[in-house]
Order: sequence, then C-alpha cells, then structure tokens
Amino acid sequence: MAEEENNQEQYVVLARKYRPQTFEDLLGQDALVQTLTNAIKNNRLHHAYILTGIRGVGKTTTARLIARALNCTGLDGKSGPTIHPCGVCENCKAIASGRHIDVMELDAASRTGVDDIRELLDGVRYKPTNARYKIYIIDEVHMLSKGAFNALLKTLEEPPAHVKFIFATTEIRKVPVTILSRCQRFDLQRLTIETLLKLFHKVLNAENIAADEEALEMVARAADGSARDGLSMLDQAIVLGNGKIKTETVIEMIGLADRSKTLDLFEKLTQGDIPVVLKNLAEQYKNGANPLVILQDLINITHMLAKVKIVPDSLNAETMGENERNLCEKLAGSLSIAALSRMWQMLIKGLSELSNAPSALDALEMILIRVAYSAGMPTPSELLDEVKKNSNISIKPLQPAILQAKSTDKPTKNNTTAASPAINNMPEKATTSIPPEIKDCSFSRIEEFATYLEEHKKMLLLYALKNDVSVEEFGNGRLKMAVSDKIQPDFVLNLQKALSEASGRGWQIEIRRGPLGETLADKEKAALEQDKRSISEYPLVKAILNEFKGARIDTVTRKTNLPETDKTDDSDDNNIPTTTEDEDE
Repeated sequence: MAEEENNQEQYVVLARKYRPQTFEDLLGQDALVQTLTNAIKNNRLHHAYILTGIRGVGKTTTARLIARALNCTGLDGKSGPTIHPCGVCENCKAIASGRHIDVMELDAASRTGVDDIRELLDGVRYKPTNARYKIYIIDEVHMLSKGAFNALLKTLEEPPAHVKFIFATTEIRKVPVTILSRCQRFDLQRLTIETLLKLFHKVLNAENIAADEEALEMVARAADGSARDGLSMLDQAIVLGNGKIKTETVIEMIGLADRSKTLDLFEKLTQGDIPVVLKNLAEQYKNGANPLVILQDLINITHMLAKVKIVPDSLNAETMGENERNLCEKLAGSLSIAALSRMWQMLIKGLSELSNAPSALDALEMILIRVAYSAGMPTPSELLDEVKKNSNISIKPLQPAILQAKSTDKPTKNNTTAASPAINNMPEKATTSIPPEIKDCSFSRIEEFATYLEEHKKMLLLYALKNDVSVEEFGNGRLKMAVSDKIQPDFVLNLQKALSEASGRGWQIEIRRGPLGETLADKEKAALEQDKRSISEYPLVKAILNEFKGARIDTVTRKTNLPETDKTDDSDDNNIPTTTEDEDE
C-alpha cells in the first residue's frame, strides 16, 4: 500500500506527462495525419511505416498513436480502425501504458544483432492474441546491423496480413534503401518557434506556473524544433526559478547571451567601435554567456537584418521582439546587402575557428575585431567610385595591338625541313571555284577572316589557323602560308571551302613546308601584353593597383555594342577597357 502511494506521488516530467494522446495533440505534422486519415478511411493501410525526424519531435509517440488507431475497438468493442482512438477500450489503455501483448517495441540501439531480430520475428506467423493487428515498433532502426537488416527484408516484403511494422529513426540515410523501398515514409517536421510557444503556454497554464515571455522565447530557440528538449528545459527552469520561469534563470541555465546586449554588440560591430565591442563581450562572458552562442546569435541577427531589407513585411513577424524590430528599423537603411553578406561570411567562417581554437573567448574576440575592422571598409564598387572621384583621369580609347598590324607580314625564309605525312598529302597550290549564289564579302586581312570563323563556330579550323599556321600573304583571292607538321590532312580543303563561302570568290592557296613565323596566336598574346602595359598606365588603374597591394591585371575585356548614349557621351569612362584583377594575397 505504501509503495502504491509512493508511486502516485512520484513526479512525472513534463515531456512524459503532456505526451500527445491523440492525433489532434500531435503538433506540426498535418501531412502525416491527413495521409493516415485517408488510408484508414479508404482501407488502404500499408504494412510498414518509417518515421524520420530530429530528436524529440514525436516519432515514437506517433508510432504508438498509429498502433492505437489500428487496434482501437471503440466503446462498443466492435469498431474498426479509426483516426480518433477512443482511449478507453482495453486495447487503447494497454498500448498507452506499454503493456499490450500484441504491440512489441524494440530499441535497436541496444539490440542490434541478427539474433534479436530473429527472436522478434519468430512470432510473426502467429495471429494477434487480443488486438486486430500485431504491431512491431522498432526505434532507432538505423542502429541495426547489416545481418539484422537482411533478416528483416523477406518478412518486411511479404508480411502476413495481421502484421504491421513501424520504424523510427533520426538517421534516415543510414537505413538501407532495400528497407526504405518497402516502407511508407513520413518525415516529421521540425517544430517552429510559434508552435513551441503555444505548447509551452498550454503546459504552463495547466501547471499553473508563471513565466516571462522572453524566457519562453529563449527556451523555444534553444530547443531547436524539438518539443521534448523544450519541455525538459522548462522542467529545469521551473526548478531553478523555484516555481517560476524567469529570464535571468534561463540565461544562466542555458548559457545564453543576453539578447539585448547582443543586439547592442551587433550595432557597435557595424559601426566599427572595437573597444566597446570587446567590453560588451567581456561583460556577457563574465555573466556566463557561451562564446559559441554569442556568435550564433550574431549570425542570426545578420540573417534577420538582411531578410528585413529584402522582405520589409518580415518586421511584423510574431517571433520578432521589440528590441530586434527597433534594431532592424535603425540599421536597415544604412547597411547594404553587400556589407551584410560580407559580415555573414566572416561570422560563418568564425564557427570553425571557434571550434579549433584553444580559447573560445580569444577566438571570438579576434573574429569580432576582424568584423568590426571590415565594417569601415568600402565595398569594391564604393571604392571604385571613390577612386574615380578623387583621380584626375584623362583617357583616350585604347587600340588593340593586333588591329594595328599591317595587312601583310614579311614572309619568313623558306627553310624547308622534313614534313609529316599530313603535310606531304597536301598540294602546294590549290584553287577553288565558288558557286554564283554566294554573296561577295571580301576580306583584306587574315584577322578579319579569323573573326568570321569565330562568329560561325568553326572552332577547329580557327584553332589550326591561329596556332599551326603563319600567314605570309593574304588578299585578292591569294593565301600564302607556312604550316606545321601537326596540321590535319583536310585542313587546306576545309580552309578553301570556308574562304569561298565567306568571301564569295575562289581562292588560291600556297603552302610552304618549314618552320613557322609569327602566328595569329603569337600576335594576340603580344597584343594582350601590350594592352596590359597600356592599361596599367591609366591613372584610374594605377590608383586601383596601389590601393590593392599585390593585385595584377590578368585579362582584358573590351566593351562592345555600347548603347548610343554611351557612344556619344563625353565621359571618358566609356573608353576604359574592363580589367580583371587577381589578388595574390
């Protein structure tokens, strides 16, 4: 008798006491409830279900609810499967208390072997004793061994009509695909902060416990979508607060940073006020704040502010506190998305630094110093505008060196060497006739013909013309060139065809076997180097290179097809070639 009284007085933790007893109590899983409702209504029950989600989101609870729904007999003892189990019939009460003989639960974390599964499956062929279905619930199913999974496969594929399997796991990727393909999968959703707050209010009202709203929001964020974690933290906060949940208690319990102080810290970061930033951090650390939590809060605030800039209506979100709303309204106009993105990247990178550093506080101080220092640095576009403004620039259009070349080049000496079979198969002179329907479009320079090949996507021919040929004479239907031993046998034929199609006339091509002179590729490379030297003399480019120590001009890209307004504009900026700069550091 005394033992029964002790059992009645034993405290039941909130996570167990307020475990959902019906599908209506199951929070945030509307898709699952709707699917099961339709399956029961249409008598299309699957023989195996697998439930996946983070810890504390309700996987095992859902499995028990499914077992009750399938085996409920109702008040009259004759009802069939229902999405609304009565909770008073013998099957419902036995399953809820975990003592039903036909509903077997296995913890795969402690019983992982093939013998455990075989022992469990020995009873599959026998019909249930009292229930409608014999149900096997296997928690943390991903912990089973390979042999255990193999032992389960055949039974899972063709189970008796009276057997149902329900699996639960937090690591769905560790479950073999052969198992997954035989199950109906449900992904239980992470609970939102709003959903957790509603649950906390419901529980605290039932327990008649007062709580600070800010403290509940802190617990909801720390729970990270898990109802069980949130209720466990509430239990601890109630004990520490002596029957009341206080903000100070929750901050001390979880090691949270004071949100208002972290908001102030963020504001000083954006202003680059390093002494105040370090003082704020030291005070929070002294009061028990975890450096990792402070860094995570700063990342969260950065995301929140960027979201407000892009979606202003997010200021009205229920989860945004008054202090957060005031900070967003204050800083949204002064911080650009580029600056927030830079801050986000530096803070995210700081997470790995914090985990590897011998002192978390020292690492966080260095991270914040870096962020605060960068707050005063302009973005690349702002820097370029400033350099333009402060530089007295007078720029003339740059003519590429390759366009300054003459249309004919001096031929190289005909030093004949041993030719490859490809060259031996080529005629030294070749002519072509052109169909009359080809439109006349003559070329005066080989560079113009190379541009034509590029525009018409004749890339193989263009590559050979640029790299394996040196042109000695071009124009008036005549082409004289030296060719390398790497040239393809059909090169001359393809070249004649392309010239005829492009110019509308026949061409005489004469080749010389021997060493090459200067190729088009050599000319382009020389022209690029000349462009780099010319560009580096511009006052604007000089100012940029001086500002970014170690930078160099890597490529040169010219503006083409400028709008009419740009072409007629007197501004010198339209004549500046676009440069790509690489920093060595």
